[in-house]
Amino acid sequence: MATENKVLMQQAREALKGKWGLAIGGYFLYTLIAVLVNIPEDVGWLLWLIISGPMSIGLATFSLSLARGEETSVSKLFIGFHEFWRAFVANFLVGLFTLLWMLLLIIPGIIAALAYSQTFFILADDKAIGARDAIRKSKAMMDGNKWKFFLLGLRFLGWALLCVLTLGIGFLWLIPYMHVSLAKFYEDVSKKPAETKAAQD
Repeated sequence: MATENKVLMQQAREALKGKWGLAIGGYFLYTLIAVLVNIPEDVGWLLWLIISGPMSIGLATFSLSLARGEETSVSKLFIGFHEFWRAFVANFLVGLFTLLWMLLLIIPGIIAALAYSQTFFILADDKAIGARDAIRKSKAMMDGNKWKFFLLGLRFLGWALLCVLTLGIGFLWLIPYMHVSLAKFYEDVSKKPAETKAAQD
């Protein structure tokens, strides 16, 4: 039986105890890099396209290490560059497949994004799996779990609105809370064997 979202969020808060400073620093650094890379209007999007795959694996690795109570550091954010091509290909394919579904309608695009949402957690957790296989595994893993994942995201919407009232300062705490909760979600669904095979793209 799947763990309730409120329990996953409670587990995330427990995992962050004593590590809030590290978590805030790590996620702030990731956000800062994303912002700075995208500042040049002419080449920013291209630079982010190149590094967003490795950075996504790094973000997933950092989030999982916090969720699991492991010793970690902000250097985990850059671990994806050690496997650059696998990360780049995965990011390109996820973006391409999502875009193709979006060309049909917005709703199919959202469903596709939910289906591919675990790809970088899988890549971070299994160094031997290829990009395409990680996408397939994510689709199988999210079969029957998309709505639950969507509702988990909605739980942070109210918190985000409150953070806006703090002139954005609250996001320093909300972003770690959200990402570690998503890592807890991955841990929960990854323990359950997929009952159906992923459909072909």
